[in-house]
Amino acid sequence: MTGHAYIGSFTSAGGRGLVAAAVDPGSGALTALGETAEVPNPSFLALSEDRRTLYTVSETEPEGAAAAFSLADPAAPRLLGAPVPVRGASPTHLAVHQGHLLTADYGSGGVSVLAIRPDGSLGEVRSVLEHEGDGPNKGRQEGPHAHAVLSDPTGRWAVSVDLGTDSVRVCELDAATGELEIERELGLRSGIGPRHLAFHPDGGHAYVINELDSVLTVCRWDPEIGSLRPLGGTRVLPDGVQGENYPSELVVAPDGRFVWVANRGHNSIAVLSIDETGEQVELVDTVDCGGDWPRHLTLDPSGRRLYASNERSGDVTWFEVDPGTGIPKQSGSLPAPAASCVLFL
Repeated sequence: MTGHAYIGSFTSAGGRGLVAAAVDPGSGALTALGETAEVPNPSFLALSEDRRTLYTVSETEPEGAAAAFSLADPAAPRLLGAPVPVRGASPTHLAVHQGHLLTADYGSGGVSVLAIRPDGSLGEVRSVLEHEGDGPNKGRQEGPHAHAVLSDPTGRWAVSVDLGTDSVRVCELDAATGELEIERELGLRSGIGPRHLAFHPDGGHAYVINELDSVLTVCRWDPEIGSLRPLGGTRVLPDGVQGENYPSELVVAPDGRFVWVANRGHNSIAVLSIDETGEQVELVDTVDCGGDWPRHLTLDPSGRRLYASNERSGDVTWFEVDPGTGIPKQSGSLPAPAASCVLFL
């Protein structure tokens, strides 16, 4: 049976908006089915818990928005009402958490909490948690820049990653009021610019990819108290590689043996091995991403293929992953102008 995937893009850079694609179950190949540009810059996507609704950010300034699409027909997403302003600028990331939609608002540096109605459509913003602080890189860290927000594996904690303040905030949501309250804030090494975070399947470790120093930070995670403790870091570029590089996304293998990182600038996928403890990470290899400026990286539901969204070259490339070595080998591509994200149904 053919599956479905959705590609987000930057309409401001020539993208087609939200693109629906068919997924060949044998090869993993994507075939575009249709598109809608009703929402400007739907750069990041998420699914509802029942997988019947797709949510997108609208990464715009001075105020961004979020939107909901019905997947009653998976091949033709249907917009559910008008996009809802998030009371923040340039939302780059979003997640469904405890019956609400959370957006990480990069431009204004906060996390917005939106109501989700019973039909999956979005209600109003219930609260905005404003981050505070800055960092030493005055070109990128003049103030807070929330870049990602997600639930921890237990579903209790909302975790936000802030590139501008070199920190990760662990929050609790009051479902009755829609207010986020910071439980703990983890300060990371100054100037590294943390961008995204992914949890290990053991539920006790997490990995943070840092945009400004090309290092993956390994952390121990305690879900009982919402504590994140850094243990060390691993560079995601080969020794001797110089020049600008801005890692974007990381993906942990379902069996916890590998983590992959997309490198913008070096235009590669870094393959890193994880030991049995989850705490020792080693760079194994880097593989050409098959395009330019890989903004996003994800696995298909089988865990056997990686998909890179190459923003500047305007394509999505996919790779078969060697289960023994974790090394991906490119097997196809699909033109997708200003591609920014791929999400599987």
